[in-house]
Amino acid sequence: MSGLARTLAVTLTGLEGHLVDVEAHAAGGLPSFTLVGLPDAAVRESRERVRAALSTCGTTWGEKRLTVNLSPADLPKTGTGFDVSLALAVLAARGDLPARALPVLARTLFIGELGLDASIRPVRGVLPAVRAAVGAGVTTVVVPADCTAEASLVPGARVTGARHLASLITALGGRLPAEVLALAEATEPRRSTPAQPTAPAGTVTDLADVVGQDEARHALEVAAAGGHHLLLVGPPGAGKTMLAERLPSILPALEDDDAVTVTSLHSVAGAFDPEHGLIRTPPLRAPHHTATRAAVIGGGSGLPRPGDVSLAHRGVLLLDEAPEFPAGVLDCLRQPLESGRVTIDRAGGRATYPAAFQLVLAANPCPCGKGSGRALECTCTSLQRRRYFSRLSGPLLDRVDIQLEVGPVSAVDLGGGATGEPSAAVAARVAEARRRTARRLEGTPWRLMGEVPGSWVRERTTAEDPRLVARLMDALDRGDLSLRGVDRVLRLAWTLADLAGEQRPGATELGTALSLRTRGAQR
Repeated sequence: MSGLARTLAVTLTGLEGHLVDVEAHAAGGLPSFTLVGLPDAAVRESRERVRAALSTCGTTWGEKRLTVNLSPADLPKTGTGFDVSLALAVLAARGDLPARALPVLARTLFIGELGLDASIRPVRGVLPAVRAAVGAGVTTVVVPADCTAEASLVPGARVTGARHLASLITALGGRLPAEVLALAEATEPRRSTPAQPTAPAGTVTDLADVVGQDEARHALEVAAAGGHHLLLVGPPGAGKTMLAERLPSILPALEDDDAVTVTSLHSVAGAFDPEHGLIRTPPLRAPHHTATRAAVIGGGSGLPRPGDVSLAHRGVLLLDEAPEFPAGVLDCLRQPLESGRVTIDRAGGRATYPAAFQLVLAANPCPCGKGSGRALECTCTSLQRRRYFSRLSGPLLDRVDIQLEVGPVSAVDLGGGATGEPSAAVAARVAEARRRTARRLEGTPWRLMGEVPGSWVRERTTAEDPRLVARLMDALDRGDLSLRGVDRVLRLAWTLADLAGEQRPGATELGTALSLRTRGAQR
């Protein structure tokens, strides 16, 4: 006599979740277990985890030929989150669960990894997995107890947390020995690994901490208002890193869709603490210059995982000491800077992650760091200076809207005693500028001036004031600006107009935009 049972699981490809039917068939014959449906190594190894967990619950394989199919069979399955679905499907196919449990299993999503003691352990990516299931019409979800808070962030999901496989078996009508039930009740809660904070606990960054640097503060405000990328060049101790780290403090809080996407990315990466709810603050990622390409862009063995460019989605990616990063890592940033997403191909599959971040590059002017201004104390040769800064390739710098020289802090700045504007005051102006931008871009797929294509901004500017475009075309003919540079200067001019409360940019905004774009002198 044979039996058939099915339940549901989810596999993730990037952030996209796919509902998977876990079908188990038990038939007479030589005892065996066959798992099909393109499982990866972690899914194939689930057989041994499931076998040991069922044995702990007092159930043996018995004289059954077991076949489990993961459908759709042509979709790669990854991760350890299939364990609970596999165990319950096998039990139901063997007849160890009552017939009334079969319809419940067929419309319930089960996520979780099994320990050898049948405890249910947390897995990565619960939030996007549950979100995909609810989008497919499956609202009844069972997850590890440690992941209940994360799964409950998805609207419309009816979430149940479980710590032990025995509790699920008894809830579905199965019978287990009393000692197994006692073991399940005695299972200690497991504390999930907390997310790694982007700043030390208790640290609140504020622009009021920055002494002087009025021009750099203004550039930071423009970057925040328009979503523009930023390069800060100056000597050590000028405050480049302090300024960059405070950019998220003047950015608006994430909207609902962005908050869910950002939180899902951190969940897949295993860097999310569900106790704090959805991530509403724009994230800041600041990898060390020794970080590998896989760490920054994403990758790894098997299915690629998100890197810093994706974990900084709708936030800030800070590359401090930018010329010290490998050239291969820096050049890999060019595609996501344009498209707002990154696609990673590996032997284990392809994954696409969102990567719409604001790039902030901080760099010294030369190896010794004293090559700013008149550079009287600089000990570097002209060749060393050129080689050092040429590590930032021209195509990469061409994509950076604001390029600013940051001078050293003077004794007058330190002794003045006056503090700069706090982040809250600057954030209010940024929010108002973004509202003006949103009204102009209403009906388009863009939300910030830093996102609009060059053709749109040129046509709009020509219609408003043809003289502005003509002036930039002269710079293009002279070779002072590339066509991409022309477009980015125009975007900056519109952002400056929004900050000033003007309907359109004028000669003042264009001049300021050129200064911000070219580090004070046209390139």
